[in-house]
Amino acid sequence: MTTAELHTLTGAYALHALSDEEREAFRRHLAACEPCTQETAELSATAARLGLAVSVTPRPALREQVLHRITTVRQDAPGDPGPTRSGRAFLRGRPLSRWALAACLAAATALGGTAVWQHQRAEDALEQARQAEQGSDRIAAVLAAPDARTSAAKLSGGATGTVVVSDSQDRAVFVVSGIASPPSGKVYQLWFDDDGAMRSAGLLDAGRSDQTVLMQGPVDGASGMGITVEPAGGSEQPTSSPLALMSLPA
Repeated sequence: MTTAELHTLTGAYALHALSDEEREAFRRHLAACEPCTQETAELSATAARLGLAVSVTPRPALREQVLHRITTVRQDAPGDPGPTRSGRAFLRGRPLSRWALAACLAAATALGGTAVWQHQRAEDALEQARQAEQGSDRIAAVLAAPDARTSAAKLSGGATGTVVVSDSQDRAVFVVSGIASPPSGKVYQLWFDDDGAMRSAGLLDAGRSDQTVLMQGPVDGASGMGITVEPAGGSEQPTSSPLALMSLPA
């Protein structure tokens, strides 16, 4: 693939429309091409803004409907499908032994526990979905703000990063594309730069090379941001040299 052809792939790369071979070739190209790095970062941020603009919020009644269905759907016991008709007639014709009764009580308890467990799992999933929805709404508010401004930079390994800041929202969104997985037991941590004092702004998902995150906390007059590699769970202050330092858009 020629250099001229690589220059035309910025849009396809931003939309994750390249093959594995093309993506790797383009990442190598980004390491030496500042115009493509800038254009890719801007297109990635634009794609994120357009995607969030058409997101759909679930109707409020959906949560209650899902929880109600969980409590009414019968739970099938694992294993044997149950006694035959003649076996059921035999059981009706004689009293249950204390061992059979104990087994029935144990099975009922287990099935009840399964229902409770499934209900709790559903509650947890719905809570996670609710938090994700709120996060998406906040990201969309920043990206769609009339005063949103962007600043892009090249990161190590051919990755690109774009920060979008809104004064009216007093929040910032970070869009990263093509970032490599951190070392085992490590995580990427974002920071606000308050005139040389670093303030934690949250963690990136270690399992995703492309992501859009709402930086934690208000911008509150920060002049820049940084990214470091930290132990899992993050640190109160940076413990490594920054992978990148970016000025927030003025």
